[in-house]
Amino acid sequence: MQESVPVDATAGLAMLAGLLAGAAVGPLADRLASNAPVHQPLLVAVPRSSRFLLVLGATAVLGGAAGLAFGLTFEAAIAAIFCWILVVVTRTDLEHRLIPNHVVLPGTAIILAGRTLDDPSFGWLAAALVAAGVLFVIALIYPRGMGMGDVKLAGFLGAGLGASVAVALFLGFLAALVPAAVILVRHGRAGRKKAIPLGPFLALGGVVALFVGDEIFSWYLDLGR
Repeated sequence: MQESVPVDATAGLAMLAGLLAGAAVGPLADRLASNAPVHQPLLVAVPRSSRFLLVLGATAVLGGAAGLAFGLTFEAAIAAIFCWILVVVTRTDLEHRLIPNHVVLPGTAIILAGRTLDDPSFGWLAAALVAAGVLFVIALIYPRGMGMGDVKLAGFLGAGLGASVAVALFLGFLAALVPAAVILVRHGRAGRKKAIPLGPFLALGGVVALFVGDEIFSWYLDLGR
């Protein structure tokens, strides 16, 4: 009888596969982040950006983390793609204050389809609509502090995270408070006119929620018992 592969070995193999896939995707992510904000065809060849190594490191590490967390599964592939799109969005928003429609909208469709195929449920679509709706209302109330790109990004997060999108949004806004507080301390009232890109913080919340969102959600619910 052939011996089964140890669980640790399988996890290590999945992590390695994710690392290699992420490293392979890194140049593509860098190219998308360079072309999308200037409305070039997404796959047109461009020189590597000064942030190429950061993008490559992020896609590789997050790909490996997805493999380690979810194994050699379709769910791991969805999680990795989810993270890689967030890497692109983070770079574009940091550099251009822009979350490109032709990245986040197709990304939402791909992730929503993948999640629904892997775990058939209306919940993924519902989470996307609710998350986008919440941020849309906030954008209407406070348009200076939030753009429609953030609204669409919230929909993307909902499609990929389901109910855990609540954790992602909470953590994202909480993280954004840190630089906002620093700006207010340094510049006083004038700091209120200085905007910070929200996308990278929502992306950070999304990554945390992807890997430990269920645990955080359960911990929060247990507080009331």
